Amino acid sequence: MSAFDDLLELSPWMRALDAAQHARMRDDLVERRIACGGFVCRKGEPVEHWIGVIEGLVKISSVSSGGKAVTFTGVAPGGWFGEGSMLKDEPRRYDGVALRDSRIAYLPRATFQWLLDTSIAFNRYLLIQLNERLGQFIGTVEIDRLLGPDARVARCLAQLFNPLLYPGLGRKLGISQGEIGYLTGLSRQRVNQALRRLEGIGLLKVEYGSVTVLSVDGLREFED
Repeated sequence: MSAFDDLLELSPWMRALDAAQHARMRDDLVERRIACGGFVCRKGEPVEHWIGVIEGLVKISSVSSGGKAVTFTGVAPGGWFGEGSMLKDEPRRYDGVALRDSRIAYLPRATFQWLLDTSIAFNRYLLIQLNERLGQFIGTVEIDRLLGPDARVARCLAQLFNPLLYPGLGRKLGISQGEIGYLTGLSRQRVNQALRRLEGIGLLKVEYGSVTVLSVDGLREFED
């Protein structure tokens, strides 16, 4: 299947586009396969594309000139990112790094702007997306300043299972404990402890290389 067809299954907002908008997206979308550890996008580069995740997992992060790193969020299949950068005329302010082999869709700036001008459904989707991202980042500040490691893992997973940001995900995500560690800044061993505790109280089920969430609300409200 094409990148467009796969994203159509993952992104409900695309189904509200008309035939002409579908045709242009199908023509303009470019798919790239990014190996684990590879850059999906780079800090400081011109922002020429809006980016969607078809398969895999992408970490949004930044590294200072002194080598200090911070992770902002992860983007799961069905998720799009970079709309804020597309709306501003400035270089990209973060790196996107594939945490596993990934299929990535790139929509050119001109097509993004055309959809803004022609699609009410697209504009409504962007408003919801930007609002959810704002809430996500406010929550991240709370996690970093107020909560312990078990709650950091719980909130990280709750963010990845946000049905508005990642509507095609369902209840099961292929993600390793090491990948959760990259997103939370915790060691793999500490992530394992947190997952076992969260599993023990019935919030999720841990399987090899994946996590099934049983209560997104429970993860979102969990505190150490």
